[in-house]
Amino acid sequence: MNGTSVNEDRDDQTDDFRDNLGMRPESRVERRANRRKTRARRGFGCFAGLLSLLVVGALVAGLAVGFGKGRDALEKVFAAPDYEGTGSSETVTVEIAAGQSSQSIADTLEKKGVVKSAKAFERVARDDPRSKKIQANLYTLHKQMSSKAALELLLDTAKSVLVTRFTIPPARTKAEIVALLQKSKAAKLPPGAAQVAMSKPAQLKLPSWAKNNPEGFLLPGTYDIPKDANAYTVLRLSTAGFTKAVADLQFIQKAQRKNVDPYQAVIVASIIGAETNRKEDYAKVARVIYNRLRVGQKLQMDSTIHYIVGRTGGVYTSKEQRETESPYNTYLHDGLPPTPINSPDKDMLRAAVNPATGTWKYFTLVNLDTGETRFATTGEEHQKNVDLLTAWCKAHTGRC
Repeated sequence: MNGTSVNEDRDDQTDDFRDNLGMRPESRVERRANRRKTRARRGFGCFAGLLSLLVVGALVAGLAVGFGKGRDALEKVFAAPDYEGTGSSETVTVEIAAGQSSQSIADTLEKKGVVKSAKAFERVARDDPRSKKIQANLYTLHKQMSSKAALELLLDTAKSVLVTRFTIPPARTKAEIVALLQKSKAAKLPPGAAQVAMSKPAQLKLPSWAKNNPEGFLLPGTYDIPKDANAYTVLRLSTAGFTKAVADLQFIQKAQRKNVDPYQAVIVASIIGAETNRKEDYAKVARVIYNRLRVGQKLQMDSTIHYIVGRTGGVYTSKEQRETESPYNTYLHDGLPPTPINSPDKDMLRAAVNPATGTWKYFTLVNLDTGETRFATTGEEHQKNVDLLTAWCKAHTGRC
Protein backbone atom coordinates (compact mmCIF):
# COMPACT_ATOMS: atom_id res chain seq x y z
CA MET A 1 0.00 0.00 0.00
CA ASN A 2 1.45 3.41 -0.94
CA GLY A 3 -0.99 5.62 1.08
CA THR A 4 -3.22 6.22 -1.92
CA SER A 5 -6.91 5.20 -1.52
CA VAL A 6 -8.73 2.91 -3.89
CA ASN A 7 -10.92 5.85 -4.92
CA GLU A 8 -7.81 7.94 -5.74
CA ASP A 9 -6.36 5.12 -7.91
CA ARG A 10 -9.69 4.96 -9.76
CA ASP A 11 -9.68 8.74 -10.20
CA ASP A 12 -6.09 8.62 -11.56
CA GLN A 13 -7.16 6.10 -14.14
CA THR A 14 -10.01 8.42 -15.12
CA ASP A 15 -7.48 11.27 -15.45
CA ASP A 16 -5.32 9.15 -17.77
CA PHE A 17 -8.35 8.43 -19.94
CA ARG A 18 -9.22 12.12 -20.08
CA ASP A 19 -5.59 13.03 -20.91
CA ASN A 20 -5.65 10.62 -23.85
CA LEU A 21 -8.77 12.38 -25.14
CA GLY A 22 -7.18 15.78 -24.75
CA MET A 23 -9.57 16.83 -21.94
CA ARG A 24 -7.25 18.63 -19.49
CA PRO A 25 -8.81 21.93 -18.38
CA GLU A 26 -6.89 21.60 -15.11
CA SER A 27 -3.90 19.71 -13.80
CA ARG A 28 -4.09 16.24 -12.23
CA VAL A 29 -3.07 17.76 -8.87
CA GLU A 30 -5.82 20.39 -8.98
CA ARG A 31 -8.49 17.85 -9.85
CA ARG A 32 -7.41 15.58 -7.00
CA ALA A 33 -7.58 18.49 -4.51
CA ASN A 34 -11.06 19.47 -5.68
CA ARG A 35 -12.33 15.90 -5.31
CA ARG A 36 -11.08 15.73 -1.73
CA LYS A 37 -13.02 18.95 -0.90
CA THR A 38 -16.22 17.51 -2.42
CA ARG A 39 -15.91 14.32 -0.36
CA ALA A 40 -15.39 16.37 2.79
CA ARG A 41 -18.56 18.42 2.11
CA ARG A 42 -20.57 15.25 1.50
CA GLY A 43 -19.38 13.75 4.75
CA PHE A 44 -20.31 16.88 6.69
CA GLY A 45 -23.78 16.95 5.06
CA CYS A 46 -24.50 13.39 6.17
CA PHE A 47 -23.40 14.21 9.68
CA ALA A 48 -25.62 17.35 9.80
CA GLY A 49 -28.64 15.36 8.57
CA LEU A 50 -28.08 12.72 11.22
CA LEU A 51 -27.77 15.40 13.88
CA SER A 52 -31.12 16.99 12.78
CA LEU A 53 -32.89 13.65 13.00
CA LEU A 54 -31.56 13.11 16.51
CA VAL A 55 -32.80 16.56 17.62
CA VAL A 56 -36.29 16.05 16.14
CA GLY A 57 -36.47 12.60 17.62
CA ALA A 58 -35.59 13.94 21.05
CA LEU A 59 -38.34 16.58 20.81
CA VAL A 60 -40.97 14.03 19.72
CA ALA A 61 -39.91 11.69 22.49
CA GLY A 62 -40.20 14.50 25.02
CA LEU A 63 -43.73 15.32 23.88
CA ALA A 64 -44.75 11.68 23.91
CA VAL A 65 -43.47 11.17 27.44
CA GLY A 66 -45.44 14.04 28.92
CA PHE A 67 -48.14 15.51 26.69
CA GLY A 68 -49.82 17.29 29.57
CA LYS A 69 -46.59 18.94 30.68
CA GLY A 70 -45.82 19.81 27.09
CA ARG A 71 -49.23 21.45 26.68
CA ASP A 72 -48.77 23.49 29.84
CA ALA A 73 -45.32 24.55 28.69
CA LEU A 74 -46.66 25.64 25.33
CA GLU A 75 -49.50 27.54 26.97
CA LYS A 76 -46.98 29.43 29.08
CA VAL A 77 -45.07 30.32 25.95
CA PHE A 78 -48.27 31.42 24.21
CA ALA A 79 -50.04 32.77 27.32
CA ALA A 80 -53.45 34.40 26.76
CA PRO A 81 -53.62 37.95 28.06
CA ASP A 82 -55.48 38.27 31.36
CA TYR A 83 -56.24 40.96 33.91
CA GLU A 84 -55.27 40.68 37.56
CA GLY A 85 -57.53 41.07 40.55
CA THR A 86 -61.28 41.44 41.02
CA GLY A 87 -61.80 44.21 38.49
CA SER A 88 -62.54 47.92 38.46
CA SER A 89 -65.41 49.75 40.13
CA GLU A 90 -67.23 49.94 36.78
CA THR A 91 -69.94 47.28 36.44
CA VAL A 92 -71.57 45.76 33.38
CA THR A 93 -74.65 43.61 32.83
CA VAL A 94 -73.99 40.26 31.18
CA GLU A 95 -76.67 37.85 29.99
CA ILE A 96 -75.91 34.13 29.96
CA ALA A 97 -78.41 32.12 27.94
CA ALA A 98 -79.55 28.56 28.61
CA GLY A 99 -77.24 26.03 26.99
CA GLN A 100 -74.54 28.59 26.21
CA SER A 101 -71.12 26.95 25.84
CA SER A 102 -68.08 28.01 27.86
CA GLN A 103 -66.49 29.29 24.64
CA SER A 104 -69.54 31.43 23.92
CA ILE A 105 -69.60 32.70 27.52
CA ALA A 106 -65.92 33.57 27.22
CA ASP A 107 -66.56 35.53 24.01
CA THR A 108 -69.40 37.42 25.69
CA LEU A 109 -67.23 38.33 28.68
CA GLU A 110 -64.46 39.59 26.41
CA LYS A 111 -66.85 41.71 24.34
CA LYS A 112 -68.30 43.21 27.52
CA GLY A 113 -64.82 44.11 28.79
CA VAL A 114 -65.06 41.82 31.81
CA VAL A 115 -62.02 39.69 30.90
CA LYS A 116 -59.04 40.63 28.79
CA SER A 117 -59.27 37.64 26.47
CA ALA A 118 -61.79 34.88 25.83
CA LYS A 119 -58.98 32.34 25.65
CA ALA A 120 -57.86 33.09 29.20
CA PHE A 121 -61.37 32.54 30.55
CA GLU A 122 -61.78 29.35 28.51
CA ARG A 123 -58.64 27.92 30.11
CA VAL A 124 -59.79 28.79 33.60
CA ALA A 125 -63.24 27.33 32.96
CA ARG A 126 -61.76 24.18 31.42
CA ASP A 127 -59.70 23.53 34.54
CA ASP A 128 -62.58 24.16 36.97
CA PRO A 129 -65.46 21.61 36.85
CA ARG A 130 -67.72 24.12 38.63
CA SER A 131 -67.90 26.13 35.40
CA LYS A 132 -70.51 23.63 34.17
CA LYS A 133 -72.86 24.97 36.85
CA ILE A 134 -73.05 28.50 35.44
CA GLN A 135 -76.77 29.30 35.25
CA ALA A 136 -78.75 31.16 32.61
CA ASN A 137 -79.35 34.59 34.11
CA LEU A 138 -78.56 38.28 33.99
CA TYR A 139 -75.38 39.03 35.94
CA THR A 140 -73.74 42.15 37.28
CA LEU A 141 -69.96 41.81 36.80
CA HIS A 142 -67.02 44.19 36.96
CA LYS A 143 -64.89 45.30 34.08
CA GLN A 144 -61.24 44.21 33.87
CA MET A 145 -61.54 41.16 36.08
CA SER A 146 -59.09 38.27 36.05
CA SER A 147 -60.65 35.22 34.45
CA LYS A 148 -60.55 33.36 37.74
CA ALA A 149 -62.29 36.22 39.57
CA ALA A 150 -64.94 36.44 36.84
CA LEU A 151 -65.69 32.72 37.13
CA GLU A 152 -65.95 32.94 40.92
CA LEU A 153 -68.44 35.80 40.67
CA LEU A 154 -70.55 34.00 38.06
CA LEU A 155 -70.80 31.06 40.45
CA ASP A 156 -71.67 33.29 43.42
CA THR A 157 -75.21 34.07 42.26
CA ALA A 158 -76.12 35.75 45.54
CA LYS A 159 -73.72 38.55 44.63
CA SER A 160 -73.84 38.60 40.84
CA VAL A 161 -77.35 37.73 39.66
CA LEU A 162 -79.26 40.83 38.65
CA VAL A 163 -82.52 39.03 38.03
CA THR A 164 -83.67 35.45 38.29
CA ARG A 165 -85.93 33.61 35.89
CA PHE A 166 -89.16 31.73 36.32
CA THR A 167 -90.69 29.49 33.66
CA ILE A 168 -94.37 28.68 33.18
CA PRO A 169 -94.63 25.58 30.95
CA PRO A 170 -97.43 25.44 28.35
CA ALA A 171 -100.94 24.27 29.29
CA ARG A 172 -100.59 24.44 33.07
CA THR A 173 -103.54 25.14 35.34
CA LYS A 174 -103.45 28.04 37.75
CA ALA A 175 -103.13 25.53 40.61
CA GLU A 176 -100.08 24.00 38.95
CA ILE A 177 -98.58 27.45 38.36
CA VAL A 178 -99.09 28.32 42.03
CA ALA A 179 -97.23 25.16 43.04
CA LEU A 180 -94.37 25.88 40.62
CA LEU A 181 -94.07 29.49 41.73
CA GLN A 182 -94.15 28.62 45.41
CA LYS A 183 -91.34 26.08 44.98
CA SER A 184 -89.27 28.32 42.71
CA LYS A 185 -85.79 29.08 44.04
CA ALA A 186 -85.77 32.10 41.76
CA ALA A 187 -88.85 33.71 43.29
CA LYS A 188 -87.95 32.91 46.93
CA LEU A 189 -91.50 33.52 48.13
CA PRO A 190 -92.71 33.14 51.72
CA PRO A 191 -95.05 30.19 52.34
CA GLY A 192 -98.52 30.65 50.83
CA ALA A 193 -97.66 33.87 48.99
CA ALA A 194 -98.35 32.47 45.50
CA GLN A 195 -101.78 31.14 46.46
CA VAL A 196 -102.76 34.44 48.09
CA ALA A 197 -101.74 36.38 44.97
CA MET A 198 -103.64 34.02 42.67
CA SER A 199 -106.75 34.40 44.80
CA LYS A 200 -106.76 38.19 44.24
CA PRO A 201 -107.21 38.49 40.46
CA ALA A 202 -108.07 42.18 40.71
CA GLN A 203 -104.39 42.83 41.45
CA LEU A 204 -103.05 40.79 38.54
CA LYS A 205 -103.91 43.22 35.73
CA LEU A 206 -106.01 40.75 33.77
CA PRO A 207 -107.68 41.75 30.51
CA SER A 208 -111.13 43.28 31.06
CA TRP A 209 -112.76 40.32 29.27
CA ALA A 210 -111.03 37.63 31.42
CA LYS A 211 -114.06 37.53 33.75
CA ASN A 212 -111.82 38.23 36.74
CA ASN A 213 -110.34 34.72 36.56
CA PRO A 214 -106.61 34.15 35.87
CA GLU A 215 -107.21 30.61 34.57
CA GLY A 216 -106.11 30.70 30.94
CA PHE A 217 -104.55 34.17 31.09
CA LEU A 218 -101.08 33.43 32.52
CA LEU A 219 -99.04 33.19 29.34
CA PRO A 220 -96.47 30.38 29.41
CA GLY A 221 -92.86 31.48 28.99
CA THR A 222 -89.69 32.38 30.84
CA TYR A 223 -89.77 35.62 32.80
CA ASP A 224 -87.00 37.68 34.38
CA ILE A 225 -87.83 38.34 38.01
CA PRO A 226 -86.29 41.47 39.53
CA LYS A 227 -84.73 41.19 42.96
CA ASP A 228 -87.15 41.52 45.85
CA ALA A 229 -90.14 40.79 43.58
CA ASN A 230 -93.26 39.39 45.23
CA ALA A 231 -95.80 36.88 43.91
CA TYR A 232 -97.98 39.62 42.41
CA THR A 233 -95.00 40.92 40.43
CA VAL A 234 -94.29 37.51 38.92
CA LEU A 235 -97.91 36.76 38.01
CA ARG A 236 -98.33 40.21 36.49
CA LEU A 237 -95.40 39.44 34.20
CA SER A 238 -97.36 36.51 32.78
CA THR A 239 -100.64 38.42 32.43
CA ALA A 240 -98.75 41.20 30.65
CA GLY A 241 -97.28 38.51 28.40
CA PHE A 242 -100.80 37.33 27.58
CA THR A 243 -101.95 40.85 26.74
CA LYS A 244 -99.02 41.33 24.37
CA ALA A 245 -99.51 37.93 22.74
CA VAL A 246 -103.20 38.50 21.91
CA ALA A 247 -102.36 41.95 20.57
CA ASP A 248 -99.63 40.51 18.32
CA LEU A 249 -102.02 37.83 17.07
CA GLN A 250 -104.96 40.22 16.62
CA PHE A 251 -106.70 37.54 18.61
CA ILE A 252 -109.85 39.46 19.52
CA GLN A 253 -110.43 40.75 16.00
CA LYS A 254 -109.92 37.31 14.39
CA ALA A 255 -112.21 35.63 16.91
CA GLN A 256 -114.95 38.17 16.26
CA ARG A 257 -114.62 37.76 12.48
CA LYS A 258 -115.29 34.05 12.97
CA ASN A 259 -118.27 34.82 15.21
CA VAL A 260 -116.44 33.39 18.21
CA ASP A 261 -116.40 35.06 21.59
CA PRO A 262 -112.71 35.81 22.46
CA TYR A 263 -113.14 34.27 25.92
CA GLN A 264 -114.49 31.09 24.35
CA ALA A 265 -111.57 31.08 21.93
CA VAL A 266 -109.21 31.01 24.93
CA ILE A 267 -111.18 28.01 26.25
CA VAL A 268 -110.67 26.29 22.87
CA ALA A 269 -106.95 27.09 23.00
CA SER A 270 -106.71 25.58 26.49
CA ILE A 271 -108.34 22.34 25.30
CA ILE A 272 -105.90 22.21 22.38
CA GLY A 273 -103.01 22.44 24.82
CA ALA A 274 -104.39 19.67 27.00
CA GLU A 275 -105.21 17.30 24.15
CA THR A 276 -102.04 17.37 22.02
CA ASN A 277 -98.43 18.42 22.30
CA ARG A 278 -97.60 18.61 18.57
CA LYS A 279 -97.81 22.08 17.03
CA GLU A 280 -98.71 20.67 13.62
CA ASP A 281 -101.90 19.26 15.15
CA TYR A 282 -103.09 22.37 17.01
CA ALA A 283 -105.16 23.81 14.16
CA LYS A 284 -106.70 20.41 13.37
CA VAL A 285 -107.81 19.92 16.98
CA ALA A 286 -109.34 23.40 16.85
CA ARG A 287 -111.29 22.40 13.74
CA VAL A 288 -112.62 19.26 15.46
CA ILE A 289 -113.88 21.35 18.38
CA TYR A 290 -115.61 23.89 16.14
CA ASN A 291 -117.11 21.18 13.91
CA ARG A 292 -118.66 19.47 16.93
CA LEU A 293 -119.95 22.72 18.38
CA ARG A 294 -121.53 23.65 15.05
CA VAL A 295 -123.68 20.49 14.86
CA GLY A 296 -124.44 20.36 18.60
CA GLN A 297 -122.33 17.27 19.25
CA LYS A 298 -120.87 16.87 22.75
CA LEU A 299 -117.14 17.50 22.85
CA GLN A 300 -116.40 14.45 25.02
CA MET A 301 -112.87 15.62 25.81
CA ASP A 302 -110.99 13.62 28.43
CA SER A 303 -108.93 16.71 29.18
CA THR A 304 -111.95 18.40 30.74
CA ILE A 305 -112.48 15.34 32.95
CA HIS A 306 -108.84 15.51 34.02
CA TYR A 307 -109.43 19.13 34.99
CA ILE A 308 -112.21 18.01 37.36
CA VAL A 309 -110.46 15.05 38.98
CA GLY A 310 -106.86 16.16 38.64
CA ARG A 311 -104.28 15.02 36.17
CA THR A 312 -103.68 11.28 36.23
CA GLY A 313 -100.80 11.22 33.78
CA GLY A 314 -102.71 8.67 31.69
CA VAL A 315 -104.50 8.88 28.37
CA TYR A 316 -107.81 7.40 29.42
CA THR A 317 -110.51 8.35 31.90
CA SER A 318 -112.64 5.86 33.78
CA LYS A 319 -116.40 5.38 33.43
CA GLU A 320 -116.86 6.70 36.97
CA GLN A 321 -114.84 9.82 36.17
CA ARG A 322 -116.86 10.47 33.03
CA GLU A 323 -120.01 10.36 35.11
CA THR A 324 -118.78 13.06 37.50
CA GLU A 325 -121.34 15.83 37.79
CA SER A 326 -119.60 19.06 36.87
CA PRO A 327 -120.10 21.86 34.34
CA TYR A 328 -116.63 20.90 33.05
CA ASN A 329 -117.79 17.39 32.14
CA THR A 330 -118.05 17.57 28.35
CA TYR A 331 -119.33 13.98 28.25
CA LEU A 332 -122.47 15.05 30.12
CA HIS A 333 -122.92 18.67 29.04
CA ASP A 334 -123.12 20.32 25.65
CA GLY A 335 -120.76 23.01 24.52
CA LEU A 336 -117.53 24.29 26.00
CA PRO A 337 -116.60 24.16 29.69
CA PRO A 338 -117.32 27.42 31.55
CA THR A 339 -113.68 28.56 31.77
CA PRO A 340 -110.31 27.70 30.26
CA ILE A 341 -108.80 24.54 31.75
CA ASN A 342 -105.19 25.80 31.62
CA SER A 343 -103.09 28.64 30.24
CA PRO A 344 -102.39 28.08 26.53
CA ASP A 345 -99.26 29.42 24.87
CA LYS A 346 -99.12 31.72 21.86
CA ASP A 347 -99.18 28.91 19.29
CA MET A 348 -102.29 27.39 20.87
CA LEU A 349 -104.00 30.78 20.92
CA ARG A 350 -103.11 31.26 17.26
CA ALA A 351 -104.65 27.91 16.33
CA ALA A 352 -107.86 28.70 18.19
CA VAL A 353 -108.58 31.63 15.88
CA ASN A 354 -107.01 30.04 12.79
CA PRO A 355 -108.46 26.51 12.68
CA ALA A 356 -107.49 24.19 9.85
CA THR A 357 -109.91 23.43 7.06
CA GLY A 358 -111.43 19.96 7.35
CA THR A 359 -114.48 17.84 8.17
CA TRP A 360 -112.95 15.97 11.11
CA LYS A 361 -115.05 15.37 14.20
CA TYR A 362 -112.76 12.94 15.99
CA PHE A 363 -109.11 12.59 16.88
CA THR A 364 -107.02 10.33 19.05
CA LEU A 365 -103.41 9.93 20.00
CA VAL A 366 -102.04 6.66 18.60
CA ASN A 367 -98.39 6.76 19.70
CA LEU A 368 -97.27 8.33 22.98
CA ASP A 369 -93.60 8.31 22.02
CA THR A 370 -93.99 10.27 18.79
CA GLY A 371 -97.17 12.15 19.71
CA GLU A 372 -98.78 10.99 16.45
CA THR A 373 -102.47 11.86 16.37
CA ARG A 374 -105.01 10.52 13.87
CA PHE A 375 -108.07 12.51 12.74
CA ALA A 376 -111.34 11.10 11.43
CA THR A 377 -114.67 12.29 10.06
CA THR A 378 -116.82 9.27 10.88
CA GLY A 379 -117.21 7.15 13.97
CA GLU A 380 -116.08 4.07 12.06
CA GLU A 381 -112.82 5.73 11.01
CA HIS A 382 -112.28 6.94 14.55
CA GLN A 383 -112.76 3.43 15.99
CA LYS A 384 -109.97 2.12 13.77
CA ASN A 385 -107.69 4.84 15.15
CA VAL A 386 -108.74 3.99 18.71
CA ASP A 387 -107.80 0.37 17.98
CA LEU A 388 -104.32 1.57 17.00
CA LEU A 389 -103.97 3.33 20.36
CA THR A 390 -105.23 0.24 22.20
CA ALA A 391 -102.65 -1.93 20.42
CA TRP A 392 -99.88 0.55 21.24
CA CYS A 393 -100.86 0.63 24.91
CA LYS A 394 -100.90 -3.19 25.09
CA ALA A 395 -97.40 -3.24 23.63
CA HIS A 396 -96.22 -0.63 26.15
CA THR A 397 -97.55 -1.79 29.50
CA GLY A 398 -98.03 0.94 32.08
CA ARG A 399 -97.62 3.81 29.64
CA CYS A 400 -101.28 4.66 29.04
